[in-house]
Amino acid sequence: MKAAVIYGNGAPDVLCYEDVADPECPEGCVLVDVEAISIEGGDLLARAGSPPPSVPHIVGYLASGTVAAVGDGVEDRAVGEKIVTLNAAGSHASKRAVPAMSTWRVPDGLDAARAACVPVAFATAQECLFTAGNLRAGQTALIHAGAGGVGMAAIQLAKQAGATVISTASSEQRLERLKEFGLDHGINYASENFLERTLELTDGRGVDVIVDSVGGQTLVDSVGALAYRGRLISVGVAGRAGSTIEAGNLWAQNNALHGVFLGGVLLNEYPRAHAMIADLLERVASGELRVEVDRTFELAEAVAAHAYIESRQAFGRVVMSP
Repeated sequence: MKAAVIYGNGAPDVLCYEDVADPECPEGCVLVDVEAISIEGGDLLARAGSPPPSVPHIVGYLASGTVAAVGDGVEDRAVGEKIVTLNAAGSHASKRAVPAMSTWRVPDGLDAARAACVPVAFATAQECLFTAGNLRAGQTALIHAGAGGVGMAAIQLAKQAGATVISTASSEQRLERLKEFGLDHGINYASENFLERTLELTDGRGVDVIVDSVGGQTLVDSVGALAYRGRLISVGVAGRAGSTIEAGNLWAQNNALHGVFLGGVLLNEYPRAHAMIADLLERVASGELRVEVDRTFELAEAVAAHAYIESRQAFGRVVMSP
């Protein structure tokens, strides 16, 4: 089969498009003919900085396609079924084998590209806003990086829950487009101080929930944008920088800092998490929630696809097709 593999970490050009052996289909697994690959932030981080366990190594979390074979012991998947697959690696290929428990049926009417984009971004946003953030109708949420996968999902979910939604993005054009997804107030972080602007928009009160996928100084400064008993949710380091927050800065307002990692949720709360993702797929299929696909690349163009995401030009998701 064809795959985009790495032999070591680095910039997008470490990806090599080449022939590799077809995967086997072990007990408890399904073999999938891949139709669409969603490039996730974690894929970029793995390529750039996680030493491959063996080489050639196929990076990538998410892919959707058609079941080609079913391993022993699998009773809830069938050859020919359309599914979405999630695993720690292996999505950047024309075939992949994954545990059947890490798959979801693609609802009727949902195309492969949009289906592949749902599990990580939408489930992460759901966990951040409601499980960790306890967001309720009438409250206010600040979503950093609103034009990204998690950000765009969070804007929609927060708005549909009855919250007022503020988001940051890098241009006025992006912020204007985000209004289609439920954005109430946009902050152009390239020309405005998001902390000052958030306090202006809330008459000095601050916001109830902040979802931060950027990290670094953005996470540190977000503490000052919280309302009394506000919840700051850290869910990524797109800025590729660590953060140091003094615990004492949280005390005066009785604020909370909460980390979210979807992999841990799936590991420790599998029944709830799996059902949540199935529900989110149905909501996207019905049109209640929307996946915005910015560009589609061929798998052979994996270097260009990763570079395009890292250039921060994308509005929404970037996918690949084998």
